[in-house]
Amino acid sequence: MTLTDLLPATDVTACCEPLTRESISAENAGALASTLKALADPTRLRLLSMVAAHVDGEACVCDLTEPVGLSQPTVSHHLKILVEAGFLTRSKRGLWAYYRLVPGALDSVSRLLVTI
Repeated sequence: MTLTDLLPATDVTACCEPLTRESISAENAGALASTLKALADPTRLRLLSMVAAHVDGEACVCDLTEPVGLSQPTVSHHLKILVEAGFLTRSKRGLWAYYRLVPGALDSVSRLLVTI
C-alpha cells in the first residue's frame, strides 16, 4: 500500500465504484489499532529487535536497560506492554525476567496491514 492508495480519489466516478472486497470490521480495527499502538513507540520497537537479535532469541531485562538508556522499571513497563500485545513471552528465573519473541507475532501484523 502506498500513500497514493490512502488519498481520496480525484476521479468523480471512483466514489461510486462497488467494493471489491470486505472492509475491516470495527472489532478487527479496534484490535489492530491496539496492537499497532503497542508497536508505535521507538523504545518498544528497539526492545523487540534487541530481544529477537539476542543469543537464542531470549533476553533478560537486565541486558536491555543499558542499551536503551532507561531504568529497569521503565524497560519492564515497555516489555509488559509488548507481552500484553502478544509480541513477547515472559518467564521468570530467580529475580530476573526473560523475554522471547512470540513466533509469527509480527507476521500476523504484517498480514493484517496488507489486507487493509
